[in-house]
Amino acid sequence: MKISWGTGIVITIISFMAFILYFVITMSTGKAYTHDLVTEEYYKQELKFQDEIDASQNLTNLKEELTITKSKEGLLVKFPSKFNEEKIQGKVFLYRPSNKQLDFEIPISISKTYLLVPEKRLLDGRWNIKIAWTTNNTNYLFKKEILY
Repeated sequence: MKISWGTGIVITIISFMAFILYFVITMSTGKAYTHDLVTEEYYKQELKFQDEIDASQNLTNLKEELTITKSKEGLLVKFPSKFNEEKIQGKVFLYRPSNKQLDFEIPISISKTYLLVPEKRLLDGRWNIKIAWTTNNTNYLFKKEILY
């Protein structure tokens, strides 16, 4: 059986369209290809973005930096020593890009100018940490990607 060049072109176009259609359906329905937004209330958070910029700028104006270190007990967050630990109020948010169910938020309750995030809540891998706190009516924001 001989196939003419016109039939060959039609078969090629139909094959290509079937491949593209299969690819689109697989990518849009596959569980491995689902991607969530960072937060459910993305647009509400976007309106507060200037406040975040100002709080980040307040952090860069400090002479002493906030430090994060990994210890046996967990993640140790050490605030600058100039802050009075009783006056620090805020939250620590840990975001796991690969699994939304592992995200968690804890309030800041510190002693001796450091905070300990328990090791049992942290799995090995990449985490985005966001620490927002207020002291003396000044907001501060720290954001960093860490590997635990």
